[in-house]
Amino acid sequence: MQTKAVSLLQELTEAHSVPGHEDEVRAIFVDELEECGDLSTDRNGSVFCEIGSQGPRVMVAGHMDEVGFLVQNITPEGFIQFLPVGGWWEHNLLSQRVEILTRNGEKILGVVSSRPPHFLPDAQRRQVMSIEQMFIDVGAESRRQAVEEFGISLGDPIAPCSMFTQMTREDYYMAKAFDNRVGMAGVIQSGQILSTSQHPNRLILCGTVQEEVGLRGAKTAAAFATPDVAIVLEGPPADDAPGFSRSECQGRLGGGVQIRIFDPTAIANPRLVALAVETARAEGINHQITVRRSGGTDAGSFHLANYGIPSIVLGVPARYIHSHNAIIDINDYIQMISLVIALVRKLDQEAVDGLTAYL
Repeated sequence: MQTKAVSLLQELTEAHSVPGHEDEVRAIFVDELEECGDLSTDRNGSVFCEIGSQGPRVMVAGHMDEVGFLVQNITPEGFIQFLPVGGWWEHNLLSQRVEILTRNGEKILGVVSSRPPHFLPDAQRRQVMSIEQMFIDVGAESRRQAVEEFGISLGDPIAPCSMFTQMTREDYYMAKAFDNRVGMAGVIQSGQILSTSQHPNRLILCGTVQEEVGLRGAKTAAAFATPDVAIVLEGPPADDAPGFSRSECQGRLGGGVQIRIFDPTAIANPRLVALAVETARAEGINHQITVRRSGGTDAGSFHLANYGIPSIVLGVPARYIHSHNAIIDINDYIQMISLVIALVRKLDQEAVDGLTAYL
């Protein structure tokens, strides 16, 4: 499983798929799952693979997009002004490489730049540079060259450029977009395993669009697929680096799959949480329980959709998400896959009905 996981994570993290432009990740989803079940998409581009024809509709979903940018303007001198799509912290941007995906499919390499500190007053050097003060240098000498020779247009998507890399500690990997390519890899790999074994439900594997700009794709995905229960796979922020209290840590690398009970966008179905925790304990799956004061996932849209969909979030903690270089422990990913498979196998009609039996 681990060899396949590493290969899949590399392919997914190195893909270019910012909100509204998730084509490369969608293509990987289709390529990996086309022989496992019936493929379809909704009108926003979220993609589905349905496996089985009987039992409750159990969805395992991840979002395909990553935080990125769009070309907002091209200066007469050929520099690119840009705006963020998704949450960025300006500290993470200067001097980082990015790729602009043009309309003809070419990827243009550039670097995020600003006025050099050598030419700034002392007080301004100490301030955080806003994105409006930054630009991307693609090496063009004019707007005309950027447009006519490089093929860059307003609205072109821009993604971080960063290689998937195994670290000296061999179970640790560094890459961009673990939020949420680690979830997408989990959807794909758990689906492949479940497609060759028995499960008491109709399994719907799903890759949603535009999560990073407001959980948008999950809204239409829920209406299209009408799941009875949703298991959302994510790459949430770890809290085990300097600056965090060790005693309060709920997202430690190597601590196992994260089971999220609460964040401001969603309260997980308590009965589904209990089943997930019980399953993890029974199967010997390392896990960590999480209650978050901030953040959100597609569960925020799923649990409110249709007449209400019992939802839970399972995650692989990642340090430094929403940057060019995040870090995961591959063992947490393996534990997430194990819990997804075990949980899906327990979600028969009686179990799913019991999640919402309030009378």
